[in-house]
Amino acid sequence: MARPRAAQPVKLICGLLSGDRDLLQRAKQLLKRRFGTIDLESDIWPFYQTDYYEEEMGADLKRQFVSFAETVDPAVLADAKHGANAIEEAIAHQCGGLDVARPVNLDPGYIDLDKLVLASTKTNSHRIYIGQNMYAEVTLAYADGGWKLWPWTYPDYHREEYHEYFTMLRERLRKQRRELPDTFGEAKP
Repeated sequence: MARPRAAQPVKLICGLLSGDRDLLQRAKQLLKRRFGTIDLESDIWPFYQTDYYEEEMGADLKRQFVSFAETVDPAVLADAKHGANAIEEAIAHQCGGLDVARPVNLDPGYIDLDKLVLASTKTNSHRIYIGQNMYAEVTLAYADGGWKLWPWTYPDYHREEYHEYFTMLRERLRKQRRELPDTFGEAKP
């Protein structure tokens, strides 16, 4: 009989998308208040792979990722998505005079050693319900020394720059896990 094991800690991340670099900074400050110290920020990259967000967010969008210093239980993902949505709403309220409905898009997820998981408010055939009206999907898998795509992987997540950043986070997570007590991850009776 298989014995249940507690989940290993993961690295909480958030993807930020906006047409305004100042709003990216504002969002990072609010994310830091909500989720703790940011330990690694990606570069800011142009977002050109799709025009899906253009109507509600405008043109010339920029993408950035952040990760948080403390590892977390993967079960926090639904809470993290609710928290990110609240930050989006607060920024939208503060920017009421802008001509875009959604000034910032925040997509929380996590890095594990074998995958990158993103939260979503929408269901789909490849998404699993995680409670609190939220869903999760494995957006990228890590195998054979690199990130592997799925048919549903978002177009911008195909980019090599993203993969390099995610690999740095994966290595950071590996080091953080080595520092955990030997009893971490044992299932409770």
